[in-house]
Amino acid sequence: FSFHVINSPEQAHSKRPNMINCWQEEVKISLGEENEIGGKYAFLSLKHAVDDLVDGKIDALVTAPINKHNIQRNEFEFPGHTEYLQSRTNSEDVLMFMICEDLRIGVVTGHIPVKDIAPNITVEAIVSKLALMNASLKRDFWVQKPKIAVLGLNPHAGDHGLIGSEDEQIIGPAIEQAKAAGIFCFGPYPADGFFASDTYTKFDAVLAMYHDQGLIPFKHIASRSGVNFTAGLPVVRTSPDHGTGYDIAGKNLASEASFREAIFSAIHIVRQRREQAELSSNPLVTKRLSRDRD
Repeated sequence: FSFHVINSPEQAHSKRPNMINCWQEEVKISLGEENEIGGKYAFLSLKHAVDDLVDGKIDALVTAPINKHNIQRNEFEFPGHTEYLQSRTNSEDVLMFMICEDLRIGVVTGHIPVKDIAPNITVEAIVSKLALMNASLKRDFWVQKPKIAVLGLNPHAGDHGLIGSEDEQIIGPAIEQAKAAGIFCFGPYPADGFFASDTYTKFDAVLAMYHDQGLIPFKHIASRSGVNFTAGLPVVRTSPDHGTGYDIAGKNLASEASFREAIFSAIHIVRQRREQAELSSNPLVTKRLSRDRD
C-alpha cells in the first residue's frame, strides 16, 4: 500500500490515496496502548481535519475512533467527536444518527451517565431531535415524507404511568407537538417489543431516548457495517460504529466493514446535498394551462 504525502488538501492527487502531515516532529505511537502521546496527536489530527472541513478545503470528514479519556485537554473538554464538532461549527443542536441498510436510529441523550438520562428527557429536546431527524431524512437520504417511530423511556412505555410518568407527560406531548409542526411521527413504543416484532422495518427512522437503548439493537441489526452520522451540522461527518479496540490493535483481527461504509456514506450524503442544492436553485417553473371552451 502506497500513499501520497502532502501538507494541505490543495496538494491532493486525484488518483492516489493522500496523507496529510499534521505535525513535523518524529513521533512514536505504541499500538494498543493508552498514553498521553497518543491522546495528544489524536487531538492534533482531529483539529487539523476539522479546520480544513470548516474552511471548505475538504468535502467531508470520516473520523476514526478516539479514546475519550486520554484525548481530554484544555482544547478538548467534550465527551466525544459529536459535541466537539457541534462546538466547532456553532451548531445549535445535533443528532447522533446511526445508519445501516436496514435501520436508521437517533438518540435524544447521547454520552451522559444513566442517572442523568431522565432529567434530560424534555419536550423541547425530543421535538428538536425529531426536527433534525426529519430534516436529515429529507436532505441527506431523500425520503420525501419521513415516517418516524419514537421509543418510550420506561419499561412498557410507562404502562399508563404505573412504571414512570415520562412517557405520558413528556414523550407523548412532544410527539403531538412535532406532529403539529408537520413531522410524521408515532409512539411512544416500548423498546423491547418494538425490535422483537421487527416493527422498526415499517419506519424510515427511529428516535431512541438514550444511547444504549438505540445502539444495542442497532449494532445487532447492522452486523458490523453500521455508521455513525452527525445530523444537524452544516458539514458532513461520519464514523464507524465501534471503539478503539486496543485489545486487537495491530493483530490483523479488526473488521474494516464499518469504516468502509462510513466512507461510502459520507460520499453519498455529500452528493445528495449537492444534487438537492442544484435542484432547489433551479426549480421547474410550473404554469397552469387554460383550455378554451367552445
